[in-house]
Amino acid sequence: MADEKLPEGAHVAVIGLGRFGGAVAETLLELGYEVLGIDADPRIVQDWSDRLTQVAEADATDEEALRQLGVHEFGRAVVAIGTNLETSVLTVLTLTEIGVPEIWAKATSVKHGKILSSVGADHVVFPESEMGERVGHMISGRMLDYIEFDDGFAIAKVRAPRGAAGRTLADIGLRTKWGVTVVGTKRPGEDFVYARPETVVPDNAVLIVAGDTAKVEAYAAEN
Repeated sequence: MADEKLPEGAHVAVIGLGRFGGAVAETLLELGYEVLGIDADPRIVQDWSDRLTQVAEADATDEEALRQLGVHEFGRAVVAIGTNLETSVLTVLTLTEIGVPEIWAKATSVKHGKILSSVGADHVVFPESEMGERVGHMISGRMLDYIEFDDGFAIAKVRAPRGAAGRTLADIGLRTKWGVTVVGTKRPGEDFVYARPETVVPDNAVLIVAGDTAKVEAYAAEN
């Protein structure tokens, strides 16, 4: 049952404790959230019993079972079921029916994602697809890391352009030339430095750049 002493939204139910759901649950714990883990497999539940705030073996498509666990009092729920499409969809539907305000759900395909949205998922994530795209950009050697958002916006970690060391960001003019914004700079083993026009690019630095996806990719391709 949700603990009233914690701030609103500080309780999250994670349904499906496989690799994705487990990673989500552990990250939320590290961020200070109260996490209820739910899985239908007793072996998985046993494995997580001493790692989460609370863990339960239950059928997440059963409305009464979720109510008994107090899931209807939680501000958010994550449906991390990927192997069984029917169970995934019915779980989202059940969470919607018991009134969970914010539902995140894992999808394994575009069609799966559309169905999840249609039955009540507020946020649909495609971890395999998104990770594959991210790795593809990194393998190309153009980017050291890459995250693309749904609305055509991307953030990338790239090497500073040749001849940038010792010059200011205003002097380099990446926004004027490429249409990307430098968020910060970083050298190996040193702290991240938030970017300002007068920031001097150090030797062996990487830049964190953000902007329109196509412009970020174009910049990375030429540097």
